[in-house]
Amino acid sequence: MSEPLKTSSGRLGVLTSHLLTAAPLSLRAMASEKEAALAAVPSDSPTIFDKIINKEIPSTVVYEDEKVLAFRDISPQAPVHILIIPKVKDGLTGISKAEERHYEILGRLLHTAKLVAEQEGLQDGYRLVINDGPKGCQSVYHLHIHLLGGRQMNWPAG
Repeated sequence: MSEPLKTSSGRLGVLTSHLLTAAPLSLRAMASEKEAALAAVPSDSPTIFDKIINKEIPSTVVYEDEKVLAFRDISPQAPVHILIIPKVKDGLTGISKAEERHYEILGRLLHTAKLVAEQEGLQDGYRLVINDGPKGCQSVYHLHIHLLGGRQMNWPAG
């Protein structure tokens, strides 16, 4: 028997009832994100992030300037989980699509991550994650950095 589960990407994933009831929450979240990533298809259609940038979908913005937007993830994987995105996609659907013309925005995204980490009080450390492609668990094809902190991270990741 399967039950639908809404993922952070807004897509519906399907997990078995056994997995939903028996697995720890962290495993359930990972499984649903993996399913969302495997089901995601890059397209020219607006992504959920485009809709957040255009204020069509509400978000909790923690930082914004003319080129970058940072907002809280609706399905946090750590006490602090913020997504940092470029406001203009410019073909940058994932890090594997980066070209020389993207140098400035890539640097700006990383610098913004540092500023937001300071703002969030993460002086003891944090992790930055960029998922790329289906096997990298990317479910939204608009480059984004996950800023995770507020707890001890483990290694290896993934």
